[in-house]
Amino acid sequence: MAPLPQAELVRSSVQLYRYLLRCCRLLPADSLRQHYRHAIRQSFKVHADEDDPERIQQIIRRAIEDADWVMNKYKNQK
Repeated sequence: MAPLPQAELVRSSVQLYRYLLRCCRLLPADSLRQHYRHAIRQSFKVHADEDDPERIQQIIRRAIEDADWVMNKYKNQK
């Protein structure tokens, strides 16, 4: 189960970035939203020079899985 229904539509790094920021909006506490927004930005800076399409798809899949885990972790705290 993906955190948001649009997860299967994510095909590029820009789409992933926007998707993850939308997920952050659903987190219950402002401190959590700030923490995960910062982590997303840092991760994109680290992987900005990635040019292997297969590796990019691996990163996208892993990021969506991680977002799913985070959203499930905080799901009942609203």
